[in-house]
Amino acid sequence: MLAQGIEDVQLDKESSLDLALDALYEKRGTTREKALSSIIEAFSSNLQHLFVEKKFATLLHQCLNSIKRGSAKEASLACQAIGLLALTVGHGNNAHEILEESVPPISQALKSSSESSKISWLLECLGIVTFVGANDPEETERSMQIMWQLLHPKLGSNVVARKPSAEVITAVVSAWSFLLTTMDGWKLNPKNWQGSISYFSSLLDKDDRSVRIAAGEALALIFEVGSLEKFFIEPKGPSDSSIHEENIHREGFAHIQGLKGKILNQVRNLSVEAGGKGSAKKDLNSQRNSFRDILEFLEGGYCPETSMKIGGDSLNTSRWSQLIQLNFLKHFLRGGFVKHMQENEFLHEVFGFTPKRKHLSGSEHHLSSGEKRMYKSPNSVVNKARTQLLNKQRMLSQGRNAGHYAVGLGDEEL
Repeated sequence: MLAQGIEDVQLDKESSLDLALDALYEKRGTTREKALSSIIEAFSSNLQHLFVEKKFATLLHQCLNSIKRGSAKEASLACQAIGLLALTVGHGNNAHEILEESVPPISQALKSSSESSKISWLLECLGIVTFVGANDPEETERSMQIMWQLLHPKLGSNVVARKPSAEVITAVVSAWSFLLTTMDGWKLNPKNWQGSISYFSSLLDKDDRSVRIAAGEALALIFEVGSLEKFFIEPKGPSDSSIHEENIHREGFAHIQGLKGKILNQVRNLSVEAGGKGSAKKDLNSQRNSFRDILEFLEGGYCPETSMKIGGDSLNTSRWSQLIQLNFLKHFLRGGFVKHMQENEFLHEVFGFTPKRKHLSGSEHHLSSGEKRMYKSPNSVVNKARTQLLNKQRMLSQGRNAGHYAVGLGDEEL
């Protein structure tokens, strides 16, 4: 009876997703926005593998249409839905199709958008679909370059440079760093990232704390990845002789050491910064903690070790790349983070995390809000089935001999 109830609820969820998908064809924008919100909630609270098997391509292309033609709110919701779709399908052909289909409209939307919130969601979506779907370093670097161009646009005769907001700078640096975690330093194309260390160093002097923290973590990651020569501008000279090349490398090494010394001073100052007028204590403490970790790493090579409880299990990180991946995915998944960490096999592979399987029978099982509605709501299919069973038991007991107590089936035994 319980299994039948669960199956009915699953079918009901699928039919709700079908209705939401149909609503994405509606002309009214607010209707599509509500439908996308329903899809996001469904994909956050459960892994919708059965629905994805049947409607993967339809959902992807309707969401891409929302990015191309919808309002800023609709496009942002579509970005969330596409990212959740990618995380649900995991690495493979479908994820690569999501990447290839999404890059052109996202790239175009980033060029034409001026709303910071929408741009941030576009960047997060691009980061997620590339993280899951890229098959080689070139595809990852292509997405990283699309992000980078928001901060360093290639200006043409008809292109006007816009000064990015602090929110956009933070989003670009965070998404760029998230993708850098998947790259080996030696695979990077040095032409793409020359001067990036100097740029991130300049961001450490910005007023906005979120910008400073994102830049600091990007720098820590670059030093962890290695191949530092790919991230700074080499001195140039007219001669190609071996002696000249040797001088260039020597100057390059000296330049890196000098830049690292400057960054160390910046990081040290930010790790002990005093609060100014109007400064939020929580933000200040967050900055101090982040830069103490960065300082310890740059000076002694010690990465911050973190441990997070997922249900009854511990998810541990011991490298900057892992910490940046964890924070980015946690921010993107929001309320769905724990559910995905418990059940999403792709994320298990990413973090080398194997949660203990807990079932209704046996060890303790904590019900999700959806499961509580399924089992405890008086109108749920499970409780309706229970009521019918109890009524039947009552009728049987009344038909037995008077003076004898019928053996009933208590609630706790169901």
